[in-house]
Amino acid sequence: MTTLDAPPTRTEHDSLGAFEVPATAYWGVHTARALRNFPVSGTTVGTHRSLVAALGAVKLAAARANHDLGLLDDRRYEAIAAAAQEVRDGGLDDQFVVDVIQGGAGTSTNMNANEVVANRALEALGLPFGSYDEIHPLDHVNRCQSTNDVYPTAVRLALVGAIDRLAEATDALADSFARKAAEFRAVPKIGRTQLQDAVPMTVGQELGAFATTLREELARLADSRMLLCEINLGATAIGTGITAHPDYRRLAVQHLAEITGLPVVGAGDLVEATSDTGAFVQVSSVLKRIVVKASKICNDLRLLSSGPQAGLGELQLPARQAGSSIMPGKVNPVIPEMVNQVAFWVIGNDLTVTMAAEAGQLQLNAFEPVMGHGLLQGFSWTASAFDSLREMCVDGITVDAAALATAAATNAGLATALTPLLGYARSAEIAKAALSGEGAVRDLALATGVLDPVVLDALLRPETLANLDVPGTNVATRE
Repeated sequence: MTTLDAPPTRTEHDSLGAFEVPATAYWGVHTARALRNFPVSGTTVGTHRSLVAALGAVKLAAARANHDLGLLDDRRYEAIAAAAQEVRDGGLDDQFVVDVIQGGAGTSTNMNANEVVANRALEALGLPFGSYDEIHPLDHVNRCQSTNDVYPTAVRLALVGAIDRLAEATDALADSFARKAAEFRAVPKIGRTQLQDAVPMTVGQELGAFATTLREELARLADSRMLLCEINLGATAIGTGITAHPDYRRLAVQHLAEITGLPVVGAGDLVEATSDTGAFVQVSSVLKRIVVKASKICNDLRLLSSGPQAGLGELQLPARQAGSSIMPGKVNPVIPEMVNQVAFWVIGNDLTVTMAAEAGQLQLNAFEPVMGHGLLQGFSWTASAFDSLREMCVDGITVDAAALATAAATNAGLATALTPLLGYARSAEIAKAALSGEGAVRDLALATGVLDPVVLDALLRPETLANLDVPGTNVATRE
């Protein structure tokens, strides 16, 4: 490209000197330097819609507080507030161009937000980009603020939204398992421990347990949500509130609650809240716990559907795509495999969050960008994976009830049900004989001459064997 072909630029200045910025960019010199400094992941802050929206909410709350305090006149306030609302609504996502992985504890992201809001406000007033004597990114948009309270507050707000999205997806997935549990409530099968045949149960009980274990996580997500609603807005640099009006903190938090509809509250100790990232560690742990459970469930789905002729073949998962470029007719459990891989990524990122939190020093943790990005990515991937697992797999699960009933009726595991009447030793002999092919458990039990056929048949009913009539043994439906 020749000089004549180069896109037009404008010259902006910061404490390091002059820097050329694309003439039509809403961002300015600080963002331009960050683009040069951090060409890392290729993923921009703008890809995290929830984070950009949260930044817009914080800037709007700050503008309202500063206007209340007389620190912004009506003209500047109205322009800044409108621009911040536009950021919140998603109209300027493409202007949040800095890489998600950046040094400076999120300074580049905050600077990016300040410059976008300032230049959009200037444009609304009919003034050229960069007319910072009229609206300055730092003196006006960032008034009473620091990256060190803006960025962590925005990340927390974004994560609250991510938690709500995952909670919805988790609840829906649990409902899907519960519906299947009700559908297969009385379909008998043999449960397994250590991959070996154990005792009778039903397909409904197995799938109902999946529903219950997922629903348990909704309470953990709710706890994390409340933890994230404690913010350090007004702390400015290290928690002392330097450069902020004495009433700014109270007003900014109040406005932020009104804007977002969230129960945000100011932290009791702002110095502690500015340096501590324990909330991110906790949230990461909760996310890890959820995906570990989901991955285990997917392991079970893959194993139970294995075969279909030479494996367990107890569940039939919907066929979603051809499974091989060489083996005709092969179909793989691709949806559970996808969920497994999302879980592996989230589990690995939990270590990243842990190390980043541990590496913080003194009054600030410089590594919040990698924590924020990893968590937002993890929540987004997990919610999407859960939606796919529900829609593309669980909703379509089928079983061969007759084949399962036959397999369960001839399994040596039925001998366990005889122990209250025959004792362990005699029941073990029956199980051994059944495994040796000497007959079915029912016939071998009758041959002892101890049990009445009517009593035995009642004892070996699938519903009796699985204790379906006993509360707590089948919790597939929502209480």
